[in-house]
Amino acid sequence: MTRRYWNITLTEIMMAGALWGNAPKKWNPKMAPYIYGTHKRTGIHITNPFFSARFLSEACYLVFTAASRGNQFLIVGTKKRAENLVARAAIKARCHWVNQKWLGGMLTNWSTTQTRLQKFWDLRREQKTESRNHLQKRNMAVRKKQLSRLQRYLGGIKYMKKLPDIVIILDQQKESTALCECITLGIPTISLIDTDCDPDLADLPIPANDDSIATMRLILQKLVFAICKGRSKSIRKRKK
Repeated sequence: MTRRYWNITLTEIMMAGALWGNAPKKWNPKMAPYIYGTHKRTGIHITNPFFSARFLSEACYLVFTAASRGNQFLIVGTKKRAENLVARAAIKARCHWVNQKWLGGMLTNWSTTQTRLQKFWDLRREQKTESRNHLQKRNMAVRKKQLSRLQRYLGGIKYMKKLPDIVIILDQQKESTALCECITLGIPTISLIDTDCDPDLADLPIPANDDSIATMRLILQKLVFAICKGRSKSIRKRKK
């Protein structure tokens, strides 16, 4: 397969603030190869933008290839500032997503997750049928509360019939439980890593600022574009 160019420039990497890391006291020594230096005034680490662009380009190629084969993706980002970014990106690329609290065992205890999803759909169906009119107001309120909770935490994976083929993680530190579950199950991960992370834990780490909205937006935009291109190629293959 011909390798594609994803139009990732150092200018946009730096404009998005992807190069800013954490204070040296928080750093992980394993990140040393990806650190360009230290800012003279603030003293924080600066990530080498060449590595950010290189690994983001590799991630785009990976998801493009996977999408062209019909693989499924899960995007995980539960930071408050990332909620809307994750949902919009996942919907555009037709991916599953988790942008609220990660429920422990969501992947490793998949049978329990399936039971919860079945409960979600059962409540949805009940809500749409006339039988709900015969329920007591208290029962209706309880079921509405249950449905609201399930929608909040499982709404992004309600159409997920099996474990994802690739998981995209926006903050390795915050989503450590999700990352550990992927490692346990052998699910490949693409992970945004800051200077306080362990690059060895992710299959494809992208060294960049995980606190920057602009950085997260840029990375998701590039990955979503690659996934959409891959899905388009998959559709064309099926039509032939």
